[in-house]
Amino acid sequence: MGASLLSSKTAARRIRSVPRMKTGDFRSSQARDRYLAAYRGAWEACPEPDAEMDVPTAYGTTRVYRFGSTGAPLVLLPGLSATAAGWGEGLKRYLGDRTVYAVDTLGEAGLSVQTAPIRDARDRGRWLGEVVAGLGVGRAHLVGASTGGWHVCAAAIHAPERVASASLVDPTAVSVGFSFGVVWRGAVAMLVRHDRAWAWFLRWAGGLDVDRPDVRLVLAGVREFRAHLPPQVPFGADLRRVTAPTFAVFGGRSVVHDGAEAARRLRAALPHAEVELWPGADHRLDAAERVLEFVRRCGA
Repeated sequence: MGASLLSSKTAARRIRSVPRMKTGDFRSSQARDRYLAAYRGAWEACPEPDAEMDVPTAYGTTRVYRFGSTGAPLVLLPGLSATAAGWGEGLKRYLGDRTVYAVDTLGEAGLSVQTAPIRDARDRGRWLGEVVAGLGVGRAHLVGASTGGWHVCAAAIHAPERVASASLVDPTAVSVGFSFGVVWRGAVAMLVRHDRAWAWFLRWAGGLDVDRPDVRLVLAGVREFRAHLPPQVPFGADLRRVTAPTFAVFGGRSVVHDGAEAARRLRAALPHAEVELWPGADHRLDAAERVLEFVRRCGA
């Protein structure tokens, strides 16, 4: 990954300099150091980026990794606390004849540094719009997995001028709410506040192997980072404001929500969208090939 990633003292100084407010931050300098060790470990499974940058926005600086330098830009938004490293080897599936930007979501654990609150979907959408503008690409094809899909929808509604297309991979809380299982299991894990409880939650939600470096990174984020995030609730009638070409795929066996109902409601709200239900798939979908085929048909 190169000496500039986390080995520098600059990242540590930036994190320490953030003023105290309702923003995400690390619980202590020791917590930050433990997290950065997990972050480095997760990046070992990822391809080497061509550049890393900190994009300024009204809400703080956003860490973005660039792969390639030609072709229509693709911006990847990860699931909750997964960071850009959460794509792992799957990043390679998106690379090729285009520029790919992988983002550490602001307000969650990672190398993005939040300085102002993100209070609602409007703020979240404007943040992502500012990231795209800061990359100097005008508009980008946005791809969001899980929670990242909610962020992409927020941008399509509140910063539409920055969105060339929106691809949603089993997006959470876009057209339906979280399942009861998410609510009660998440509440238990938050109450217990122990790695084993969160590992239990992640195994249930996505069949994730907690020994994987990217999953250990999520656990480190939960343990070491104090997030202040806006509530994720379905967009309701606001979904009709999405005009960008949209592709969405839902897992029929996803336990985080009712995938079939989520697909049905999104079709009803966005008649122009391409919405698919994969009956045998769970929450952790590999839809890279399908996403890229859609983006190519969008003229990119």
